[in-house]
Amino acid sequence: MTLLELLAPARNADIGIAAIDCGADAVYMAAEEFGARKDAGNSMEDVARLCEYAHRFGVRIFLTVNTILYDGELDRAHRLMLEAQEAGVDAFIVQDVAVTQWDDITVPLHASTQCAIRTPEDARFYESLGFSRLVIERETSMETLREIRKAVGCELEFFVHGALCVCYSGQCYLSEHLAGRSANRGACVQACRSLYDLADDSGRVLVRNKALLSLKDYRLLDRLGDLAEAGVCSFKIEGRLKNSSYVKNVVREYSLAMDALCEAQPEHWCRASFGRVSGGFTPATDRTFNRGYTSLWLDGKRGRWSSMDAPKSMGEFVGTVRSVRAERGGCSIVLSPADGVRLGNGDGFAFAGRGGIVGFRGDVCEGNTIRCKPVEGLKAGTKLYRNINSAFERELERNMPRREIGVTLDVGISGKYNIDITATSEDGRQVSSPFKSDLDTAENRERQEAMIREQLSKRSGHYLFRVDNFDIQTPGGSLPLLSASLLNSIRRLVASDLDALPCGTLPMATGRKDPSVKVGDTELSYKYNVSNTSARTLYSARGAASVAPAYEIAHQRDAELMRTRYCIRYELGMCPVHQGAKESRPLFLLNNGRRLALHFDCAKCEMTVTEDT
Repeated sequence: MTLLELLAPARNADIGIAAIDCGADAVYMAAEEFGARKDAGNSMEDVARLCEYAHRFGVRIFLTVNTILYDGELDRAHRLMLEAQEAGVDAFIVQDVAVTQWDDITVPLHASTQCAIRTPEDARFYESLGFSRLVIERETSMETLREIRKAVGCELEFFVHGALCVCYSGQCYLSEHLAGRSANRGACVQACRSLYDLADDSGRVLVRNKALLSLKDYRLLDRLGDLAEAGVCSFKIEGRLKNSSYVKNVVREYSLAMDALCEAQPEHWCRASFGRVSGGFTPATDRTFNRGYTSLWLDGKRGRWSSMDAPKSMGEFVGTVRSVRAERGGCSIVLSPADGVRLGNGDGFAFAGRGGIVGFRGDVCEGNTIRCKPVEGLKAGTKLYRNINSAFERELERNMPRREIGVTLDVGISGKYNIDITATSEDGRQVSSPFKSDLDTAENRERQEAMIREQLSKRSGHYLFRVDNFDIQTPGGSLPLLSASLLNSIRRLVASDLDALPCGTLPMATGRKDPSVKVGDTELSYKYNVSNTSARTLYSARGAASVAPAYEIAHQRDAELMRTRYCIRYELGMCPVHQGAKESRPLFLLNNGRRLALHFDCAKCEMTVTEDT
């Protein structure tokens, strides 16, 4: 039996709790430092608060310590990890392998996506350092995933939903080059979402003002079974900067899909935490933030991956503008609506304007008419999209599902009404609670038994009770006259007794180090986070510590700022291999006076971006 885990992002503890309520088996978040997202830090108190809530359901909390560390930060990072370990975190997601040297870090270590693990050799190396789980590069094919699964015994984690970096994870130096802000330090300026012109070596501009490096979002909702068959056990949702409604919606949709997967093949798979989630809103990821969806390189084939026309979320198509009329203090927009579209007050809209995506709010929406403040550039014939569905947002806020641990009750009634209740939760906790009463005998035994079953088979806290066995051993099979309020009190006491016991846990992989592999080894150290000779030497000179920012400086000196499976030539129909294009002149990206050169390694089907020298 393989445990399948849905791993959700959390910008803060409250979002993490919402993710758990919607069905997450694990949540990843950052503390105040070293979390690769500077705007998603949390106090250790909030980390502990989320751990306490999560552990009620056997849900695990993973702390991201996934920036490259400066030498002078190692002691501080070590202290933070010890504090987090004490606060209850279940694993650390790390990039810098210096942390593998700290023997007092006893919870498992997961190799972050920034390690860019995309071959069986990469995987074996990180496993040898003691990592119990590897987060595999998103631009990995299913075939390679199977090869990695055969090569290692540790757990494999794979992203299934969310925003995509255009480059191989952890190996983009474009932000550092253009703005002096390192993506490997959590300060990425998202240069891949910026607008560029594309020019050839003669200076001819081929494409103007497009987000030529921007990718669609990842969505593998219908491929979870394939990934599980390939050996993935953790399905990860990107989005530690996303808001609560986004996380709720995506987690719920994927949780339902994973439930269906486990129910279809219960002999193979089960969920990696406890508690059944029921009720609440109906999820729909098409209604939440996205740039369009792609499965990227999963099948080892090229496709149209670019979101160059919409680097921000456009949302769902709602119709074509029929007319725009100026009104006092605003304007009135009449749509030819798409089928089934209903607009609501406060909806957010977007369209493609000359300077990129233009967004606005509809103050009053009645039928096919939107009244709002003046919108520059909007005219008849414009295709309009809705990127904020106010009614759906309210539903996400007000109609949350309920997560409950299943509890079976054995109820025994004997003698002059001694009541013994044994409660067994789905995670293996068990309590026995005797209750004695000197009550009258119920006149209608069948009615009393039905009421006992009904009142005891209700919810208390985060438990859902069910009477599994009803054993009556009294003279004549009579029953005590128990009121509904007394039965409710008994049920609440049983729930309190269960709460006093820690939730059961499911097995979690632990790593094993290969003592023959030494951090800082000249031949191997470059594989940790870098891929060139200059940075390799710098790394070895610094021993177990990292090379930031030296390795980024080395990469800039060697000119390669980005390597990616994405190909601008293919997206524009200019690929000589797949599309038979004849002309292959050098190409350049232009932005605010900066010029970047594009190079195409057709043998590997990869593109690189370098500084134009």
